[in-house]
Amino acid sequence: MTTYERRQSLLDLLRKQPGLSVPELSTTLTVSEGTVRNDLNALELQGLLTRVHGGAVLHQQVQFQSNSFVRRSQQNTAAKLAIAREAATLVSDDASILLDASSTAFYFAQALSNHQRLRVMTNGFEAARVLAQNTTNTVFLIGGIVDNDSSSVTGLLSEHIIEELHIQKAFLSCSGFSLERGMTEVFLAEAQLKRKVIESSQELFGLVDSSKFGMEDLTSFARPEKISRLFTDNHLSEDWSQRLNQSGIEFTICEEKP
Repeated sequence: MTTYERRQSLLDLLRKQPGLSVPELSTTLTVSEGTVRNDLNALELQGLLTRVHGGAVLHQQVQFQSNSFVRRSQQNTAAKLAIAREAATLVSDDASILLDASSTAFYFAQALSNHQRLRVMTNGFEAARVLAQNTTNTVFLIGGIVDNDSSSVTGLLSEHIIEELHIQKAFLSCSGFSLERGMTEVFLAEAQLKRKVIESSQELFGLVDSSKFGMEDLTSFARPEKISRLFTDNHLSEDWSQRLNQSGIEFTICEEKP
């Protein structure tokens, strides 16, 4: 296999299974980890991907998104990938789930690439696009007012649709989390839609990277007692871990791949 062919194979692997680590790519391609790192660095120089801790994210995955969504998807990427991979283990084939329009949910959708026959509701364009690539899935893009900046759909129509749904598990992110107010949002329309989601869901799982702990935005949509489990990354401080334990909130620390 030539260098060009190997790098094309590497790109194909990342396209099919986003979030693969350097060791995993090394094993699959039967080359050394050093060779994989050199290939990733070369592909980054060509503008085809961005290197993150432990791996890389393809630029092709975000080429159709709004500039605002691209910026958010490039913040704390390794943490979001770790959270997405761990949370995806809760989803079985044939499950009925709901995702929001967050960048973390976008990575979560990618982590579900090997799941089959999912019934997925979402107000996020990007999560819907990723999950619809698997033709065994049924993906419902919730209707309403389009917000191109956030790549989402919100409004009264969305809320009425959600009221009629029966959702097994909802996976939601937020812009801030505190023990006093729970999960908070900066946009009122997003918060209102998420409240409706929680009312129609059996379980709520929070996808919250450590940078959001201790932050409070405009409005709360999920009090701590509503959250079945929080998923966060391994940069969460020891103080916050102790506070979550003391408050009785179940949480999982998701390890970033080395």
